[in-house]
Amino acid sequence: MASRKQLTRLKAPYLKRILLEPSRVADWEKYPWSLPIFRGREFELEFTTPITIIVGENGTGKSTLLEAIGALAGYDEAGGGKGYMPVDHSTAIDKSGAALAGTLRGHWLPKVTAGWFFRAESFYSVARYLDQAALDAGEAPPDFLSWSHGEGFIRFFEERCRRQGIYILDEPESALSPTRQIELLKMLRRMDQSGTAQVIMATHSPLLMACPGARLFRISRFGLDPTDFGDTDHFRMLRDFCIDPEAFMEEALRDDDE
Repeated sequence: MASRKQLTRLKAPYLKRILLEPSRVADWEKYPWSLPIFRGREFELEFTTPITIIVGENGTGKSTLLEAIGALAGYDEAGGGKGYMPVDHSTAIDKSGAALAGTLRGHWLPKVTAGWFFRAESFYSVARYLDQAALDAGEAPPDFLSWSHGEGFIRFFEERCRRQGIYILDEPESALSPTRQIELLKMLRRMDQSGTAQVIMATHSPLLMACPGARLFRISRFGLDPTDFGDTDHFRMLRDFCIDPEAFMEEALRDDDE
């Protein structure tokens, strides 16, 4: 929970810019600095709107980038709130997000780091952590896991994303039906209109990519660039499918050697 001294009347976005410090990189051939977004040994991402959305294929570095942003804001790589450590990292091999954060510099105005780092893949661990923390304090647990996966996600967003802060969301659509994604879009619009929340989200969902007022970036083999919703591969594929499902499936499932 944000303390009173963290509250500000300035509007989001609070994290204005992140940039790579080349002098801090020890090995450019090592992941994640070998990613195309760091080609030329330069990288800068400016946040000009309360909601920023990052899209791209698997393996392009979206989650690693969000992990690094989360680390800059003081969150654990596994997600959660400030000061939470829901997963034991003592034997972890992949710590690329934290390593990347060590080579990035963030510019804040002001530095509002209350909020949440949501990761779909660690939601179960974080939810169990919250339940146990509440029980240890003699309080009723939030119990997000007694619902369906998607309903648990929505209840979680409704409860945790109401305060002033920065919210980092990594593929929040993973358990959500299209109808539930619309509910999440409504929450995002309220957060945008409140002026007190900054959202940085990675997603594969065309519905979430179309969030009104959001600034959209695409990671590709050429780097990280601003893009329009209609120019994303996700939208084009969905459009082609809706126009002619049979022809789309015939083409998509054709073996390369046919």
